[in-house]
Amino acid sequence: MLGFVPPLPQQPGRPPSAGHMIVCGDDALARRLAVELRYIYGERVTLLLPPGRDANSPETPLTQRGRAAALFGRMSAAMNRAGNGGGATGDSGDSGDSGDSGDSGDTNAGVEAVRIMEAPEPSDDVLEEAGIDRAAALALVYDDDERNIRAALTARRLNPRLRLVIRLYNRKLGQHLEELLDQAAAVAMPGIDRALLDASTTVLSDADTAAPALAATALTGSSKVIQAEGLLLRAAERPPPASGESADPGLCTLALLSSTTNDPAGAEGSDSSGDEAPRLLPDERAVAGATGRGTVVLEAISRADPDRPATRMGGRGAPLAQIFSRRLRWSALGFALAAVALVVASLLTTEDTALHSAYLTLLDLLGMNDPAEDASAARQIIQILSGIAGLLLLPLLIAAVLEAFGTLRTASSLRRPPRGLSGHVVLLGLGKIGTRVLVRLRELGIPVVVVEEDSDARGIPLARALHVPTVIGDVTQEGVLESAKVYRARALLALTSSDTTNLEATLYARSVKPDLRVALRLYDDEFATAVYRTLRTAHPQALTRSRSVSHLAAPAFAGAMMGRQVLGAIPVERKVMLFAALEVAGHPQLEDRTVEQAFRAGAWRVLAIDATPPADRTPDLAALPPFDPEGDATPPPSSLVWDLHPGYVLRAQDRVVIAATRRGLAELLRRQRSAAPRQ
Repeated sequence: MLGFVPPLPQQPGRPPSAGHMIVCGDDALARRLAVELRYIYGERVTLLLPPGRDANSPETPLTQRGRAAALFGRMSAAMNRAGNGGGATGDSGDSGDSGDSGDSGDTNAGVEAVRIMEAPEPSDDVLEEAGIDRAAALALVYDDDERNIRAALTARRLNPRLRLVIRLYNRKLGQHLEELLDQAAAVAMPGIDRALLDASTTVLSDADTAAPALAATALTGSSKVIQAEGLLLRAAERPPPASGESADPGLCTLALLSSTTNDPAGAEGSDSSGDEAPRLLPDERAVAGATGRGTVVLEAISRADPDRPATRMGGRGAPLAQIFSRRLRWSALGFALAAVALVVASLLTTEDTALHSAYLTLLDLLGMNDPAEDASAARQIIQILSGIAGLLLLPLLIAAVLEAFGTLRTASSLRRPPRGLSGHVVLLGLGKIGTRVLVRLRELGIPVVVVEEDSDARGIPLARALHVPTVIGDVTQEGVLESAKVYRARALLALTSSDTTNLEATLYARSVKPDLRVALRLYDDEFATAVYRTLRTAHPQALTRSRSVSHLAAPAFAGAMMGRQVLGAIPVERKVMLFAALEVAGHPQLEDRTVEQAFRAGAWRVLAIDATPPADRTPDLAALPPFDPEGDATPPPSSLVWDLHPGYVLRAQDRVVIAATRRGLAELLRRQRSAAPRQ
């Protein structure tokens, strides 16, 4: 089935315009990405969805087309209200699907809706119908890696100059595919600029984008980590300062949290918070005047050690502690002490040498027939005691053999949560997202217990290889969470693909441990807000967070569609802040301005510059710098300069790292485009 289905009144027969964007996908990420491109960046978008219902949300009666139409309808209505009412300043609309207000880049009150098409596969005919030959960029965000790869090869053949953004879970395969498609683009466009060639194909993973934020939420509810050129940037939430104290701004203040954060009835940073909603990238005056509000600050910058080995999850060998139980080890120690005592007793009661006494005692323990008929009474008593001790040796040896055999037999099986475990994180779900979060938590050295219903889930082999305690069972069934020791856990991460399952598990876990820190994955934004309010009201002293993977990942995919490198995204309540790398050249809001002048409150802020000469720069700023741990004594110093003087003038050849809101980054790109003809 192939056809044009307009979600809102528009011209159904009009073909797509040149330079438009095409988004192909089958889940929430595709719809959110289309929203990001259309209503944040102001691009013309064609959305290609499969017919029928959303397979990832079987409980939802709407089809893929219906859900997208409803989403775009809410966005268009919000944009029209913003246009009629003058709009909002800053980034007030970064709260997700609902209530996105503010300037979207369209000067008209009415906003043209996204063009929706339906087709089971992105074949040649379907892509040509979508206008692949005139498109500026194509996003392939199907949940199936194979389908994305097949469509990417087809699209590159149909339009070699097309910018491709591909969603792949397999990172190693993604690197090879990116190189292959870039080579195809270089052959089709000889002499293409290196920067343009690097932006022609981008492979991203929504799981990799969202996993750091989800893992950090489970740990502290606050810390977020962004990597750039081998450095780790840590942003952290800080509570409001006490009376008479001043807030520590860290390296810089990235956001002011909403005043409703400490109000159980308040929403987590939604537009219903009004003027007290979280404010991204505030100026010094706003920070000084914000009383009783927490902050998100850029807390620390540290180097990522390129030769640091990955955290060892389990030994390659078979340590004794893993082969033999504690009771068996204590029994063996007791037997050894008894044998030593018998040898000492033999020395004290006879005039024999130590070596011969040990030899005779060993013979007695092993039941060798050499009765001490003509020996002294002491020697005969020692022989009797040695025989009794020898009787204890046989069951000990049998137990050791059985335990070793059982350990080797179950070496490839899943571990059960050990007794006495506490302070761990209970992770529900080992799909794409859960697997990445598991790796992240283990890298941080945090003990984890996994609960997964499907014994053949994607992350089960990894959990087995890392010796992570795993419970196979339905989290909604009684006793499953208890098996994961949730009553002694520090946090619960509910990351299954079902909103209702995540909610049910959260409510049950809170009934077992009311102060449990909880982060749950929810798609529907209105549902997430209602859940947040209810949990905050019922448990005001416990930390609660609801996160949407597509909401965290969509800005990075949209930035790649616009040809920009988004280093990472961090959630600030229900808003998202981006960290991106930009070339200063062509940006009138940055070029020939000081760092202080380039700062725009609520939109963007320059954090660092890359001091590497343009000819020596690596295209990927997030990658670790080249380093040979065998040939180099120390890692090379970072070329990023973070302690910028406010009076430093940004030059055209500079590359900078900025923190930006979604609309701020979109405005920078629009200003660059509008200034291009005058250059």
